[in-house]
Amino acid sequence: MTQHFSTPHFSTQSEPRPNWINGTWNDGGTIGETINPSTGKALGRYVDIGPEEARQAIEAARTAFDTTNWSRDRSLRSRALFELADRIEASGAEMALMLSREGGKLLAQTQWELQGSVEWLRYSAASAMLQTGGRALETAPGVYFHSDPEPMGVVGVISPWNSPIVLSIRAIGPALAAGCTVVLKMPHQTALTNALFAEAVAATTLLPPGALNVITESGSIGAEMLVESSEVNAISYTGSTKVGRIIAENGAKTLKRLNLELGGKTPLVVFDDADLSVVVPQIVTALVVMNGQFCCTGSRVLAQRGIADALREALIEAYQNVRLGESEDPNAQLGPLIDKASVRRVDELVVEAAASTKILVRGGPVTEGPLAGGAFYKPTLIEVQPLDCFVIQNELFGPVQTFEVFDDEADAILRANATEFGLAASVFTADAARARRVGKAIQAGTIWMNCWGVISEHFEESGFKQSGVGVLCGPRAIEQFQEIKVYASVDAPLA
Repeated sequence: MTQHFSTPHFSTQSEPRPNWINGTWNDGGTIGETINPSTGKALGRYVDIGPEEARQAIEAARTAFDTTNWSRDRSLRSRALFELADRIEASGAEMALMLSREGGKLLAQTQWELQGSVEWLRYSAASAMLQTGGRALETAPGVYFHSDPEPMGVVGVISPWNSPIVLSIRAIGPALAAGCTVVLKMPHQTALTNALFAEAVAATTLLPPGALNVITESGSIGAEMLVESSEVNAISYTGSTKVGRIIAENGAKTLKRLNLELGGKTPLVVFDDADLSVVVPQIVTALVVMNGQFCCTGSRVLAQRGIADALREALIEAYQNVRLGESEDPNAQLGPLIDKASVRRVDELVVEAAASTKILVRGGPVTEGPLAGGAFYKPTLIEVQPLDCFVIQNELFGPVQTFEVFDDEADAILRANATEFGLAASVFTADAARARRVGKAIQAGTIWMNCWGVISEHFEESGFKQSGVGVLCGPRAIEQFQEIKVYASVDAPLA
């Protein structure tokens, strides 16, 4: 009999956090340790899955899909998702605090993530009941067709460390609503947060054993097994374009349905008529939110020539005065990167760029003072014009922003579209018609007009070009995890 836990079941704070597989706690694997990037100190221990635990999770999801009513009972799915949303809401404050400590994001941002996760999950719960289904038609006299959407089967969800709760729910919500079962592979950097999420899953009594399995892994063996297994019908992955291509290549061996949200290089296009008192704070926010570790980070500023000097000076002043602080510091604007290895990686890229660009603000690693033990990186602003420059063409995943000057609309569109990425973009102008015209011409899944970072569970998120395949959120998300079956019949001829 499955045992559910509505409260933390761990006997001590130092006890390694196990994984949730087939409706029970599983302590198979090795022991890992999570680190607070604000301090560099250990936070706790977790069980790091191996290939056997990944196999068990896949098998549990397959069995739950094949042998329970989950795939056929939409009312059950809706009620279970609403219950899971309630469980997450009840532990949201604790989860947000732990995520802030493990992931380095400012507490206000992780609190938003948990609040948004609940709303996104409730949207999925409603979609399980509201979806209208297929079509019915008499295509010729006595010839009848009707179609029905059916759940695909087992879905492997691979979520990133920068927003592990909301980006997991963005995928598992519609997958479960569609009637699929799920193996959720979560990142080791947020293992203690993952465990709190798994406790909410464990406390959700309406979820059949194996319908939602939650595993934490530091390596990639489990993720690779999800991608390669013939028992897994679809993969939803959020992460880098480089890894997305590997998943696409390996998933092709079993013709697996793929849902991929990949890298971004968001241009922030500022025209001469934009109000800088409004624009500058939004540009700064677009860089420092999630400490620059966000697929939609505003990493490129495109300034029209007439306003470029004023905007450049305003950003230089703003970035020289950004307040760094630990993730729980209510006065901080910018927290730490996920680890010191990321600090070294980002700084090496900035050093390389300095040889061929103009460094307007040289931020860099914090090596002295009370924050020196953490993974802190001060914001950097780089002016560059050649579009083939590395810092324009590549996602740096840190608080580094480029500054480019353009002449007219055509030049702005050319520059905005000059990378392989197409996840999001912002257009700032007092001319509404120009905002829509330029937005229409930019090849990106989301266009923000006179704003940045505005999202809603009611509307789709997608990537153009090398930024992704498929959509999540909105009414079309559930379709990513469904097949369409068509039925045909012919009336018997009259005697």
